[in-house]
Amino acid sequence: MRIVAHLDLDAFFASVEERERPYLTGAPIVVGADPEDGKGRGVVSTCNYKAREYGIRSAMPIREAWRRSEEAKRSGKPVAFFISPDFSKYTEASRAVFAIVEKHSKEIESAGIDEAYFDLSGLGSFEKAEAVAQIIKKEIQEGQKLTASIGIGPNKLIAKIASDFKKPDGLTIVKPEDVEKFLEPLPIRKIPGIGPKAEKKLFDVHVLNVADARGLTKEILQKMFGKWGTELYEKLRGRNEAPIVTIAPPAKSIGDHETLPEDSLDMNVLLPYLEHAVETVARRVSEDGFSGFRTIVLTVRFSDFETLSRSRTLPLPVQVSSKESRSGEPISGAKLLLRHATQLFLPFLDRRENPRQKKIRLIGVRVEKLSKQHMLEY
Repeated sequence: MRIVAHLDLDAFFASVEERERPYLTGAPIVVGADPEDGKGRGVVSTCNYKAREYGIRSAMPIREAWRRSEEAKRSGKPVAFFISPDFSKYTEASRAVFAIVEKHSKEIESAGIDEAYFDLSGLGSFEKAEAVAQIIKKEIQEGQKLTASIGIGPNKLIAKIASDFKKPDGLTIVKPEDVEKFLEPLPIRKIPGIGPKAEKKLFDVHVLNVADARGLTKEILQKMFGKWGTELYEKLRGRNEAPIVTIAPPAKSIGDHETLPEDSLDMNVLLPYLEHAVETVARRVSEDGFSGFRTIVLTVRFSDFETLSRSRTLPLPVQVSSKESRSGEPISGAKLLLRHATQLFLPFLDRRENPRQKKIRLIGVRVEKLSKQHMLEY
């Protein structure tokens, strides 16, 4: 018998911030770009459940989140706290949580910084799996002052849907014999893979929930969605044989971008944003366990939203850890990355890459061809 669990940390970034700052307890929290009194240019990374009561959501433009917070304030509700993300803090908390899960299962698949699948088949029953899930939740609460929602089912699909069923701090068990009954009343958007476009197609044929969708034959779904229609047919019936992948595939790239509060073509204004993006990327390369990279990609978005990228692949990997250069001066991967990124960026300040002299609104830096073995610095 297969027993799969999915753990999802509740409003993770915001919860870590609340844990670190007791004065935020019970307050609406939005983690993301600086709203700058409604003039900010970025988006919401995440928000806690109190902020969601204001209609604030992840990926929402930060200025819209600010507007909704101000509306709540005018109606007498607490104003939301807007906080810039600190990924080093979140990474540390994530590792501590995963260490707790590892005490109870050796087959764990990371699905992101705040969620993971893990296998509990060896326990032999859903009752024992539920008891272990309760222990994991308790250890996370007591050790990390965070809450997690866990779903348990006969496969990854059901476990994933179940973990979202009673958020926050939920625990939902779906046994094999209960799968179809569990799925039937759910809105079709609860099925992973169904986004706004697929939802609209289904709405157009009067399909609102999973029970409705089961009335569509495999042939109809294939006609509507191509090859994915076959996979959707199986998902609607709770069937999924995807294995737990205990070793996550290596990251293909690591990047960061900086959105300017105001479009600019002033080098003195732009270079600090480039430097910040470089520092973030270099830190993440190290935190994710990589020793170096060979390809550097620079992305620039102009005020009219035209976006251009330029890249450079080096003959040897740049190592992220510090060492001494031939001259005896200390040199680091971040400094080398900044050097190459700056060389790629400078042509955008003149007519070589920017003949119409358009102002810049976003700068992005990405590294590829990541390596884990010890390599010489370039």
